Amino acid sequence: MSSEFYKPRKLAPTISFMPPKTIALVGLMGCGKTSIGRRLAKRLELPFYDSDQEVEIAAGCSMKEMCAVFGEEAMKSGERRVIARLLDQQPHVLATGGGSVLEEETRALLKEKSITVWLNADLETLIMRISRRNDRFMGKEGTQQEVIETLIAQCYPVYEQSDIIVKTFDEATNSTVDRVIQSISDFVKQNYPNHYVLKSI
Repeated sequence: MSSEFYKPRKLAPTISFMPPKTIALVGLMGCGKTSIGRRLAKRLELPFYDSDQEVEIAAGCSMKEMCAVFGEEAMKSGERRVIARLLDQQPHVLATGGGSVLEEETRALLKEKSITVWLNADLETLIMRISRRNDRFMGKEGTQQEVIETLIAQCYPVYEQSDIIVKTFDEATNSTVDRVIQSISDFVKQNYPNHYVLKSI
């Protein structure tokens, strides 16, 4: 067959590991934790949870309402309890709240009971993604860029302690998921060799 008319289909990477722990995605709002997490969970045949959504379900109101009525500390406490409960379940993919890892107790639980993956997006990418939506709860005063710059200064030094770091760009979500899977596969192969087994998809 002429190569002019034949283009080989690009195959997704083969899953070469069984997750030994929950895979916890960390990063600021707009880095893609939910969209990437859902597709990652589907590829790994694992349940998916979003800790922000689970907190809202438990509280019966939005994070914004919870913070306004009960205060930021109560919201953080609720988030901590929800994440602890989720981490006691069977391995799954967990999208965490952007500031959850700033809490020492939550950070320790994630370190013990999960493989943490930082979806590292730069300022321009975050602003572009957040600007597309009007339902983001910033929780701080200032312009959008000022708030994000402040959060980057606060959170990125903590995110850098994650087990795995994957740069995210304004690219097709599946392309990012492919890179996340490859990074997790490499990590599992090195740190959990008994869980590194061929699993076709």
